[in-house]
Amino acid sequence: MAEHNELGKKGEDLAVAYLLENGYEILDRNWTFQKAEIDIIAKKENILAIIEVKTRSNLDFGLPQDFVKPKKIQLLIKAVNAYINDRDIDFEVRFDIIAIHKNVESFAIEHLTDAFYHF
Repeated sequence: MAEHNELGKKGEDLAVAYLLENGYEILDRNWTFQKAEIDIIAKKENILAIIEVKTRSNLDFGLPQDFVKPKKIQLLIKAVNAYINDRDIDFEVRFDIIAIHKNVESFAIEHLTDAFYHF
């Protein structure tokens, strides 16, 4: 596996651990619909959190969350609509980003709730 893929997988695993520690239930990981992939779908109380995980080995080119572009957001919204309709879910939907960057020996995790457009 390429090094950036390993870093991304590690970031998603760290994000799942973080979410579980903070009272979320993980419903799905890497759920795909057409060209879109949702990294993590989680539930906390009556909120369905759609979580995009961005992991970077350094911040030289910007913060991890800066790499969630409008095209990705459009794809996520389509995928979420399909997920909700497929499972007949009636929760409030929130789009979050978990931004992770590698420090010297560890990882810093930042959870941005309501990070972009929701419906």
